[in-house]
Amino acid sequence: MAWVTLSPSGGPGLPEGSPEHRYEICLTLDPHGQPSADAWLADGEPWPARRYWPGEGLIEGDVQYDPDLGWALRFFQRPDRAIDAPLHAMIRGNVRWRPGENVTIAEPDGQENAWRVVNVA
Repeated sequence: MAWVTLSPSGGPGLPEGSPEHRYEICLTLDPHGQPSADAWLADGEPWPARRYWPGEGLIEGDVQYDPDLGWALRFFQRPDRAIDAPLHAMIRGNVRWRPGENVTIAEPDGQENAWRVVNVA
C-alpha cells in the first residue's frame, strides 16, 4: 500500500493551490498506477484517509469503493460514528496516481476541483 498526498491544483479561491489543504489517502495501486478495486474488495480492513484543512486540523476517514459509483472518501466527525459517516467526496479520473498527475474530487455540494498528486510513498 502507498500513502498518496493530494494538494489543490488551483482554482476558485486557491489559484496557486495550497499545501495547507491536502488529502492523504492510503491505497493499493495496480500495475497501471491506479487504485486497485480488487485489492480493496479483498482487504478486510478499511483503507485510511486523512484530510487537513487550515483551521480544522486533521480529520480521519477512510477510502470507499463501489463498483457502480467508483472511489470515494468519507470523514468521521466523531470516531464512534464511523459506520454512519456519509461519503464526503467522489474521486474521478482515470490517470496514473504519480506525482504531477491530477485527479478530480467532487465535493458533497457538487463542486469539482482538480487535486495534484504531490507524493506517493
